[in-house]
Amino acid sequence: MWNNCMPARLILCVVTSVSLLACTTVAAVTKVPEDVAASLKLPAGFHISTFAKLNPASGNDAREPRFMAFGPDGHLYLASSGDNKVYMLPDRNHDGKADEIVVAAEGLNAPNSLVFVNGEMLVSNQDGIVRAERKNGSWPATKFTPVISGLPTGGHTLKTIKYGPDGHLYLNVGSSCNICIESDPLRATILRYTIDGKPAGAPDGSVSGARSAIWAQGLRNSQGMAWQPGTNDLYATNNGADMRSETKGGAMNDELPPEHINHIEPGKHYGWPHCWGNRVTDPNFPGKAGFCSNMQPPAITLRAHSTPLGITFLDKAAFPSEYKNDAIVAMHGSWNRVQPYGYKLVRIKFKDNKPTAVEDFVTGWQTSNSAWGRPVDVVVGPDGALYVSDDRAGLVYRISYNKK
Repeated sequence: MWNNCMPARLILCVVTSVSLLACTTVAAVTKVPEDVAASLKLPAGFHISTFAKLNPASGNDAREPRFMAFGPDGHLYLASSGDNKVYMLPDRNHDGKADEIVVAAEGLNAPNSLVFVNGEMLVSNQDGIVRAERKNGSWPATKFTPVISGLPTGGHTLKTIKYGPDGHLYLNVGSSCNICIESDPLRATILRYTIDGKPAGAPDGSVSGARSAIWAQGLRNSQGMAWQPGTNDLYATNNGADMRSETKGGAMNDELPPEHINHIEPGKHYGWPHCWGNRVTDPNFPGKAGFCSNMQPPAITLRAHSTPLGITFLDKAAFPSEYKNDAIVAMHGSWNRVQPYGYKLVRIKFKDNKPTAVEDFVTGWQTSNSAWGRPVDVVVGPDGALYVSDDRAGLVYRISYNKK
């Protein structure tokens, strides 16, 4: 049931016919501090500042500044699903602050991300991918041409598009539910297409070699994707199911299931909805015998319900050399824990091209059971700084390194 007795805090109480199992919350919305930099904690030598101010969230369901990409013009572009626009945030004088907020595209359908392919901007609407076309090289776009259409909507409806080093488009389609058997095979997947929108998923084994678009399955919601420099291995964040227990019919456990960082390989199944972690079977939604023994286990796990979203590698960041092989992940923060958690950036440390450890990189958005910000995406700019979007505070941050 829903309980609105605390106005700034969303509470979900999970009830069975015989008992109350748990009340879960999203961290309460608090005011953005006047001095953002002073409110956030970073490792020594790192500095954070506000790059751009956009629309703050109007409530807990924050869908404003989402995923970002740098264009061939060197400017930062950002999708805003709440107002159906893409913004350009130029910093022409290179002072670490956006000069202005330019509408690059409007009238979209819950856009979550964008990429540039051969100089053209592709935007992920909730129902497909469109190419934004403009006249005389000026924004805003004057026309949208469908590239991929008819994607399923609802549930985890926001889509992320990425352009891979193999010259293909990669696209996540989240599940329609928390735990269920999907009727649409495109749900809970990462899809792969040619740049002109033709399916190019993992071969299905048929004599003809025909392909669907499905590249990997069993991924409840994998919005963040990044390729490891040197290996071109694809890593993706994934959000685990809510309100799970380690025992059949048992109370919800805040620490289950773990969130996944997955090494995505073609044709693999990553466990949802029946499994999590290192091939653990959900006792309340088991699959067929032996199902979980065949799932692809995560490359590394994160604490349950921390909601990892954007991920980027740091090879091109102007950071100390010990960071060059590592990745940063944006933890959007929990909504369904008794004790809220997440709301930070973490560093995924790699050794011999494998993730080995997780440590905090930026904290301070959350204080006790409240949070004034929720990080969404992380990208490295041409200047070597790390840019971070926040769909609760309505901000884009810039993180740089200077040991002085």
